[in-house]
Amino acid sequence: MKFFISSIPFFDAKMAVHAYRMMARDGSKLIGSDEYYRMQSAAMQSPALDTVEQIGVEPFAGDNDLFIDIEEYQLLMGMPLGANLPPEKLVCTVQHAIVNDDAIRAKLDILLENGYRLAVEGLPKSPDIETVCEIFDYILLAFNTESFASDLKQLRDHLSQIKLIITNIPDKKSFDMFAGMSDILLTGDFYKEPITEGKVEISPIKINALHLIKQINDENFDLSSAAKTIEHDPALSISLLRFINSINPNRSKKIESIRGAVAILGQKEVKKWATVAISVGIGEDRPSEITRLSLIRAKFAENLAPAFEMAIKSGSLFIAGLFSLLDVILQLPMSRAIDEVAVVDEVREALITNTGRIAEVLGLIRLYERADWYSASISMVRNGVNADVVTNAFIDALQWYKQLLKSIDSEGEGDEPEPTP
Repeated sequence: MKFFISSIPFFDAKMAVHAYRMMARDGSKLIGSDEYYRMQSAAMQSPALDTVEQIGVEPFAGDNDLFIDIEEYQLLMGMPLGANLPPEKLVCTVQHAIVNDDAIRAKLDILLENGYRLAVEGLPKSPDIETVCEIFDYILLAFNTESFASDLKQLRDHLSQIKLIITNIPDKKSFDMFAGMSDILLTGDFYKEPITEGKVEISPIKINALHLIKQINDENFDLSSAAKTIEHDPALSISLLRFINSINPNRSKKIESIRGAVAILGQKEVKKWATVAISVGIGEDRPSEITRLSLIRAKFAENLAPAFEMAIKSGSLFIAGLFSLLDVILQLPMSRAIDEVAVVDEVREALITNTGRIAEVLGLIRLYERADWYSASISMVRNGVNADVVTNAFIDALQWYKQLLKSIDSEGEGDEPEPTP
């Protein structure tokens, strides 16, 4: 079965991520299959649940909760009971229109008895709010609906009983409207909003890191110059030495200096370390989701290279995905932010003017990550890309990111080698 799957972060009012929502859809629903067949098919199988059961909750949500939509037929068939999934990590999300059905209510009670938490999307017209609060842990209200203001007003006196999640928040200005509400979650595109007016200066720490990125993106960069840049930055020096520890656990080669470390690694490994480590570092003062999204986009784009017949450009696609939020990270317009790193013309063109083949790949990725399945499908058809290939590329990117985090966490284990002055 062709299907689409993505995960969307839920933030608190301070931009910390508390949960993710899995957005999934059967690909056949986008090409006009018979309605009854589609409903029966959805009842008999759930690609989203199957995928989480196979690879776990962590790639989609890290240590956070994962919200999963459960359709009416799936609920009546007993899902997600019987799946090899941890109930304490899942929040089963249903549509408000079905909660008045007695059979559905009975199934929801069974899920509660088995340790699952429940969320409802939209405010049910009946039963009353007190009953809704007894059944559900969360209620999701869409910011852009006509009933939002009145629904929110009805809920205000009950927010100690049920947690509110506001969805579809389009921009930072709208997000800031909820700054005074501490016990809510918010989701939308506000956190990756493009920067149109930038700061005059970049912090000195970022300047050094960006200087190194420029060096390593030069086709024939000089290792000794890179070593000198690293030596001038304690954070970069520590990160490099930890990286060497992680790939050299037996300490078979003693590290005597930063220059020695760089020489041992060579151009390819230095570039690999620096591209990821520095990108993580320069995003530390932005919401953590920005760094996560940049890295997943990078690997997602690289994975899509063969499908777009751009295998030879896989490295450029990785860099384009990695720097696709550079304006947000540096708080500069992209036209200025991209001047701070050395990238090939194709990448520059894609990020600044949104034109060219690389921009086509990034465009599909943006549609996919926000679960705009219809537009994503059009892009796939236009580029002759199979839905399963895209889904597998995304899942692989999630798993790669999970492993990357583990390698970063393990870098600090054990004693660190000390460079000779």
